[in-house]
Amino acid sequence: MSSCNKSRICGLVGVIVVAALLATAFSVTSQPPMGKTVTAADTAGQVQVTANKDASAKPAPGGEEKSPQDKQGTATLPLKRVVLFSSGVGYFEHDGKVTDNAKVDLKFKVKDINDLLKSMVVQDFDGGHISTVGYGSNDPLDKRLSSFAINLNGNPALAQLLEQVRGEKVEIDAPNKIVGTIVSIETRKTEVGKDHFIDQAVLNVSTDGGLRSVVLESAGAIRLLNPKLDGELQKALAVLATAHETDKKTVSFDFRGEGHRTVRVGYVEETPIWKTSYRLVLSDEKKPFLQGWAIVENPTEVDWNDVQLSLVSGRPISFTMDLYQPTYIPRPQAHLELFSSLGPQTYEQDMVKQDVEFRRLAERGEGLDRGRALAAAPMMPGTPMAARKAAAAGANFAARAPINLNQGVESAATTGNVGELFQYAIRTPVTLSRHESAMLPILNSDVKAEKFSIYNSAVQAKHPLNGLKLTNSTNLHLMQGPITVFDDDTYAGDAMIQDIPPQSERLISYALDLDTEVAPESKIQPEQITNIRIAKGTLIVDRKYVRAVEYAVKNSGKKAKKVLIEYAHDPNWTLVSPKEPAEKTRDKYRFIVDAKPGEPVKLVINEERSEPQMIALTNIDENTIAFFVRSGKVSEKVKAALADVIKRKQAIQEVAQKRGQLEQQIRTITDDQPRIREDMGKLDHGTDLYKRYVKKLSDQEDELEKLRPQVKELQERENELRKALDDYLLGLDVA
Repeated sequence: MSSCNKSRICGLVGVIVVAALLATAFSVTSQPPMGKTVTAADTAGQVQVTANKDASAKPAPGGEEKSPQDKQGTATLPLKRVVLFSSGVGYFEHDGKVTDNAKVDLKFKVKDINDLLKSMVVQDFDGGHISTVGYGSNDPLDKRLSSFAINLNGNPALAQLLEQVRGEKVEIDAPNKIVGTIVSIETRKTEVGKDHFIDQAVLNVSTDGGLRSVVLESAGAIRLLNPKLDGELQKALAVLATAHETDKKTVSFDFRGEGHRTVRVGYVEETPIWKTSYRLVLSDEKKPFLQGWAIVENPTEVDWNDVQLSLVSGRPISFTMDLYQPTYIPRPQAHLELFSSLGPQTYEQDMVKQDVEFRRLAERGEGLDRGRALAAAPMMPGTPMAARKAAAAGANFAARAPINLNQGVESAATTGNVGELFQYAIRTPVTLSRHESAMLPILNSDVKAEKFSIYNSAVQAKHPLNGLKLTNSTNLHLMQGPITVFDDDTYAGDAMIQDIPPQSERLISYALDLDTEVAPESKIQPEQITNIRIAKGTLIVDRKYVRAVEYAVKNSGKKAKKVLIEYAHDPNWTLVSPKEPAEKTRDKYRFIVDAKPGEPVKLVINEERSEPQMIALTNIDENTIAFFVRSGKVSEKVKAALADVIKRKQAIQEVAQKRGQLEQQIRTITDDQPRIREDMGKLDHGTDLYKRYVKKLSDQEDELEKLRPQVKELQERENELRKALDDYLLGLDVA
């Protein structure tokens, strides 16, 4: 089963869209089973229905009941309707006639069976009803063959087949007819010459006249007289035959009813998406004219003969699910919980596609005047001279009759909504051979369009693109696709559009406008301080950044133009001037400038951005505070608060400085004492020097006893001042 590139969702249309399309066409009625059966065979997409009566049917009046071979008739379910969706699936509908009970067989590729099982819609009109829809199993062939009473696995020989039916009655032409019960099969050696023997298979049967042996090579037809056993053999042969087509499976529809009835089978399969292409003719004298073509493919194995074709535009949700492969779920011993491992799935919503996507596919030749011709294809600067001469030779193209897309072409489609989707219904039946493609006209209409030169420095730094604002003034939903633009009866370039609902607008661009130049220049201004305030110990400085871009536009052509300038939109910056853009997309501003020939014009775009700077007042120094005060953006209240902060910080600094001086004295004394004690250890205790050292140590200890309490007191004072400053700052809220 194709997975539509594994991630592509390909089939819920069978539940949503098909139901919507067919709700009015299908109305099932149930009837009790009647007494006739039908067999069927499929040939290359045409459904052959063969009918015959069963044993319970009564013979026709005035005669004996005929054999099934004499009572066979045929009917077909030809393909009548095709609906192609832009999500990679198509809906196919077969209609036809059946008589009495009917079994209709359709063959499908194995890869399409899952879509078929998920989307099949079947109807028996005129009082009939649907009994069952059967399809070939996906089990391995050997497993399926082993399920029959006669096992055809391993390519058994005739003798091996007969061994499987020992005890069954058979009729043998050998050459006289022999009717008996198979007893055994043996191998006997038969002399065919002197000292030469061959093995022969011999069938031993019990007849009314006794046991008889028949050499299988000399026997003619051997018929099983047990109809049930013979039916098992025929079923096994049918399974074996279908296995030859490994890529196809048969799906059988059992219709029940009496008389001649109309039946219908519809289903969804994976198909190529249908595409669109457009031609747009521009003229100064006439309204713009848009012609649309649908490109469709017939990827099936069936020719489409007079098929009713519809093209649906939209993105219906579709997905693949493996319904064909048998699924076995481990069951708890205490209770059953089918599909216990599966839970509901959620999916994120798709983002809206970009509003405008520019695509430059062609350019005009540099220096060519539009009135002379653009030639058959636009050229880049630097095109070889031979190509330029060839283009100039095509200038006579402009002198031919104007392009009129209405001549010879008429839209073949009618339109309408199908639920939330949009449908193009082709008015005339379509005939398309299998594996072939076709173009169908679906649109011929005037539209609204306004010419612009579209400039985006990221696309082309010097020149804008020739373009226009296209308004879908039709009542059709225009699908995405390429547009070939003709201007003044000359090929002007190619463009691309995304999906455009009715009355929506889109920009398109199709060539380089060499007559117009745009020169952008960035102008960065220094940052400015706009306000300073204090909030809970933090100095908040509001800074404003200003930037500007100046676009100089010069039109060297002969006609006035509207130049649409695209400018990147950054949500962190606020547009100052112009106050409002002409248009605004998710990521761009668009400004329009009227550019007259020979008159340069400028567009200046100014933006600003405000950004607060946070500075903790506990970490700020006096010089920084003085800088902000001199900025002129500080109120008197903020100045007074900052002055108080400076005063408190100075008080803390004075205490900290004094404490530092005392701590330095203590360090000096404690650093000197080890040296004195070391020298004293080298002296006699009775010497004067030793006594001096003793006195000095005593004086130092007295000094230390005075300094340490002072340091502790200053430390406590400093802590008090810092806490007071913190409390002050936390309660400070000044603007």
